[in-house]
Amino acid sequence: MPSLKDLRNRINGVISTKKITSAMKLVAGARLKRAQIAATTSRPYVAKIEGLINNITSSVQNIEIFPKIVKGSESNKIHLIILITSDRGLCGGFNTAMARLAKKRINELLNSNKIVQILCIGKKGYNQLKREYKDLIIDTIILPYKSNKVDYEFAQKISHRILMMYENDKFDFVSIIFSLFRSPLKQEPQLKQIIPVLNNDENTTKNSVESIDKEIYEYEPEEEYILKNLIPHNISIQIYRGLLENAAGEEGARMIAMDNATRNAGELIDSLTLNYNRSRQAQITKELIEVISGAEAV
Repeated sequence: MPSLKDLRNRINGVISTKKITSAMKLVAGARLKRAQIAATTSRPYVAKIEGLINNITSSVQNIEIFPKIVKGSESNKIHLIILITSDRGLCGGFNTAMARLAKKRINELLNSNKIVQILCIGKKGYNQLKREYKDLIIDTIILPYKSNKVDYEFAQKISHRILMMYENDKFDFVSIIFSLFRSPLKQEPQLKQIIPVLNNDENTTKNSVESIDKEIYEYEPEEEYILKNLIPHNISIQIYRGLLENAAGEEGARMIAMDNATRNAGELIDSLTLNYNRSRQAQITKELIEVISGAEAV
């Protein structure tokens, strides 16, 4: 049985931990507000971009005029998976859920005799995949946090790198995995193909589908020229959106995890305090019995 000193030290340690988790919960809550606004305000723009691209591609009969990034290459062998996770932990199962989806997709492709390459954005994704798929990971990119805000220039650099590799025939398909923010309690891992455009069945949201059905445009300059300039921007936007959604989901998951940790710490403190009081009472009782026994002996 632990001594009173050991129990007292453990109670003090848990109290200190509770203060830390409580402070982290408050910080995550404050950051969540900003991250949630950034994620939700980006969604209409992403939907409009997707709607415009799908409108152009659906209005042209001859797909041969499109660049390779739109219609795809002749080969469909090599797949690049971009896994976007966080660099920091203490956010529950937020990163694990995305890593699980990535593993499922990787195994599906490998079982279909496809070649898989993985680009990890965030250290946690790399840590989850390195044991089984270390040879498939081409690079791990650390997130550059600037005042805890997601930087669009960072997404542009990644997009430019992907486009250069695609033009050099390093891969045939590109998909991103991120977590769609619904609420602090719910984040949904998403798998979204971004290259090529025509083979992507998931790149049209409900809003963009409605815009395609209702609106028909005549474009100047030619559709080919518009797509050539719009597609690279769309890839940057898709990566940026994934980063924004992840930022909101990470803070929401961390706030919930720290709230649970704070409550668990409170319950543990109550339990330890009860054990401490019982042990102290037992020790006092034992000392009283010894004093009384000694007095009777005299």
